[in-house]
Amino acid sequence: MFKKILIANRGEIAVRVIRACHEMGIAAVVVYSEVDRAALHVRKADEAYPIGAPAASESYLNIPKILDVAKRSAADAIHPGYGFLSENAKFAQACADAGVKFIGPTPAAMGAMGSKTRARQAMEKAGVPFVPGTSRGVESFAEAEKVAAKIGYPVMLKAAAGGGGKGMRLVHGSEQLKSSLESARSEAERSFGDTEVYIEKVIVNPRHIEMQVLADEYGNTVYLGERECSLQRRHQKVLEEAPSPIVDADMRSRMGKVAVRVAQAAAYTNAGTVEFLVDQQKNFYFLEMNTRLQVEHPVTELITGMDLVHLQIRIAAGEKLPFNQDEIQVRGHAIECRIYAEDPDNNYFPSPGKISLLLQPEGPGIRIDNGMYEGWNVPIDYDPLLAKLIGYGSDRDQAIARLTRALNEYFVGGIKTNISLFRRILGDGDFRAAKLDTEFLDRMLKRSEDRSEDSRAEAVAAIAAGMFAALGSSEAGKDGFVAAHGSAGSRDSNWKAASRREALR
Repeated sequence: MFKKILIANRGEIAVRVIRACHEMGIAAVVVYSEVDRAALHVRKADEAYPIGAPAASESYLNIPKILDVAKRSAADAIHPGYGFLSENAKFAQACADAGVKFIGPTPAAMGAMGSKTRARQAMEKAGVPFVPGTSRGVESFAEAEKVAAKIGYPVMLKAAAGGGGKGMRLVHGSEQLKSSLESARSEAERSFGDTEVYIEKVIVNPRHIEMQVLADEYGNTVYLGERECSLQRRHQKVLEEAPSPIVDADMRSRMGKVAVRVAQAAAYTNAGTVEFLVDQQKNFYFLEMNTRLQVEHPVTELITGMDLVHLQIRIAAGEKLPFNQDEIQVRGHAIECRIYAEDPDNNYFPSPGKISLLLQPEGPGIRIDNGMYEGWNVPIDYDPLLAKLIGYGSDRDQAIARLTRALNEYFVGGIKTNISLFRRILGDGDFRAAKLDTEFLDRMLKRSEDRSEDSRAEAVAAIAAGMFAALGSSEAGKDGFVAAHGSAGSRDSNWKAASRREALR
């Protein structure tokens, strides 16, 4: 077993890995940028090393600096968390070259699955069902036009090296295709340094369901159940739950076996996630594989009773999986809310600043994976994820009830957060009825906007009615106005006069 692990990340995921290390008797080393000097992961670690300016390119994405810290601290393994370098095959290879174990898949497996087009090519050979479209990037507008016409609109353009919604464009008709292709390529190049873009057929109102897999270095691969990830905003997950409300035991088995086939086709090791789109007839299609620990891994941990970070470390240390597929059982229901430093009432504008007060929920079935504390200054330089609030219950209704109670207890002062958004989601009738798809959140927010507009219109009407009632008859209104403001020939209307009187009260 490792004696010391370097965590090449920050925030809540770094704290999460530190805790796992300490539970296993392993020393935890972290790195930090100048703006993260007082961050929670720095306070929790056994050793902490500065690695540069706030810009990620100069700190958390700087491979030479991170490997230098690994050498200076005598760390024998590196855990990348998620984001930053977690899916960077060059970093995984650099770790191997430096004699430091990378806690994750091999560089070859990561490279194979890191490109969505290469992954589709591999899955095509393995007989895995995937969404109709191209398995390679389109080379010209003419080719894109031909493919789109064949599979039928609407289509989705996707960056081969993409993630997080970057380099994605929904195209409803041929007149949009050329400009969408150009903008998708441009964004892909800015975000990933790769202009390759491919085309997929759009599945109308799909659910986004992913399957957690684990594979050791001896050929043993298992699946740990699915997660429902359909609640998204701009192609980014907002809330996740496990198990999916629509997946029964038979469907879980079929999806799980396909996920295992995907992992084995890529010679995958360690923790990974196979993502699927599911249509309204419950047909599922391979979408992509995430070659790292997912943000939403806690919901799988709660329903299986397993610690995925412990298992990641043990697999990387050369241990075999301590269980087989038949021993994995799913119990209860878990839902995770991603708590962000952003204002949902102001177009989700980032909200950095000092946390002046922090009141965190407790009680049965509540877990918080936290990266903040009272008095800490939230920087604007990184992803605004502050914490993850997870509710667990014996069934979905109990998980929702516990999470609702916890959200009502949660308060973060000094900055804006999206806690209010989750209260709205959990109170929504369609959510409670599990009527979910990837457009759910947009529909819910649109309904809220419509209700707000209706409420404003009703308020204006009520004010107007009250004003006219106060005036009495039209003659009384006229006399009152003349008495207060002069002759009846004044240019001011009764409406303005009434408004002024209300303002003076």
